[in-house]
Amino acid sequence: MIHFERWKIWLIALVVIWGILYSAPNLIPAKTIEKLPSWTPNKTINLGLDLQGGAYLLMQVNMDYVIKERMESLKDTARSELGKERIAYVGLKIDGHNIIFKIRRMEDRKKAYKIARNLREGGMIVDIDDEGLVKAELSPQAITEIKTNALSHSIEIVRKRIDETGTREPIIQRQGYDRILIQLPGVDNPEYIKNLIGKTAKLTFHMVDESSSVGGGRISPLSMFLPMKENPQQKIAIRKKFVLSGDMLDDAQPSFDQNGQPVVSFRFDGKGAKKFCDITRKNRGKRFAIILDKEVIMAPVIDEPICGGAGIIRGQFTVQEVNDFSLLLRAGALPAPLTVIEERTVGPSLGRDSVEAGKIASIVGMAFVLIFMILVYGLFGIFANIALLVNMALIFALLSVLQATLTLPGIAGIVLTVGMAVDANVLIFERIKEEIRNGRSIFSSVDTGYGQAMSTIIDANLTTLIAALLLFSFGSGPIKGFSVTLGIGILTSMFSAIMLTRLFVVIWLKSRKRKKLPI
Repeated sequence: MIHFERWKIWLIALVVIWGILYSAPNLIPAKTIEKLPSWTPNKTINLGLDLQGGAYLLMQVNMDYVIKERMESLKDTARSELGKERIAYVGLKIDGHNIIFKIRRMEDRKKAYKIARNLREGGMIVDIDDEGLVKAELSPQAITEIKTNALSHSIEIVRKRIDETGTREPIIQRQGYDRILIQLPGVDNPEYIKNLIGKTAKLTFHMVDESSSVGGGRISPLSMFLPMKENPQQKIAIRKKFVLSGDMLDDAQPSFDQNGQPVVSFRFDGKGAKKFCDITRKNRGKRFAIILDKEVIMAPVIDEPICGGAGIIRGQFTVQEVNDFSLLLRAGALPAPLTVIEERTVGPSLGRDSVEAGKIASIVGMAFVLIFMILVYGLFGIFANIALLVNMALIFALLSVLQATLTLPGIAGIVLTVGMAVDANVLIFERIKEEIRNGRSIFSSVDTGYGQAMSTIIDANLTTLIAALLLFSFGSGPIKGFSVTLGIGILTSMFSAIMLTRLFVVIWLKSRKRKKLPI
């Protein structure tokens, strides 16, 4: 245990140097780091919401809206299939999770069964009674799947939108079966972010129903009235079934038209471009409407086929609205509206107070440990203290490289690690002292001390590491922050206590003949 191969010495030296270099940026002002060459260590630890301030949002996905949208889609599918098969029916409606209609002619039952099979593929449980009443119910498994997919999709879209704003290290995670937890460290305008996240941004393209008008009061069951964005009092009739959707957009960017007015320029993907070209070619001279969140942005006349796959959206937009609109289209539409059910704003002053309190706790804890080790173990205590400082550097280096977010519980984990880091050295030094009292030589005592204490050290740290892993796996938010710093601290303290301190002791023993240990 007191022999070191040369490669081990070099490996320890490289690890120590790496830790010092990669932890150093945390002590350098941000402006200075920006001036450093890109190849130099320049990553720092990100401070969490409770340390630098920001916004905390708990948002709920409107699952009733998701189910309703699916039911409307299935109802339209049933109507379309009934029309294709020329089946006479009455009373097509939605009743909760059921679609109900009645077949007029019993000879159409076989055709109705064919439609029922298509509905079953959509997750429906279909029943047709002897009187021709068809009842299709959404199955519990289908409902669960729809809700799960809606929540996952919502989280993905929210993350894209927040990333587009340039917010660093946001925390976006699922909570329960219909909620999304969002933490935005350093955000100074949470209201803007909240409004941006909350917009559904569902973009669709519909043909205008020229045969219907608001004044006439009559409208086809296949059409609906929607308000104009510029003048909500003005409504136009559009076909319910969209001909294109925002899912086919490849890109959307803010731009300006020839008159200097802010517009949104968009480009479809290959499939969307072909479809857009076919639609504009077949409907020349007709109007089509661009709908965003059930408002008509514009309803121009198709003068000629548009086959380039690109276009612009005009309206009474400001530059900021165009930027936000483009961002929303790039990120995609939410499957359902989001509602803020809890909102908190943490001020930067509170975060600074927490950082200062954490610094004071760390410094005081470190000072007491350093003094204790020197008073009790003398020179060996100084070796342990140097290893402890290196251990702290390694912790900050790993947190920086991993771009981990440091929270207040994370600081607590670091403070706890300071005390645990010297625990292994205490076990080893006490074992060495015991061997000296039993009459062993210095070299034999050191060798036995490290050899015999190793199993105890590994067992103690391994059990604590398992606890940290369990906290990280099953905990959330602050608990994870604590477990990350605790787990990293355990690994680095094992290195500093077993490898680095032992190297110092071995170098001291071999430098000259020692008759007495300074311990």
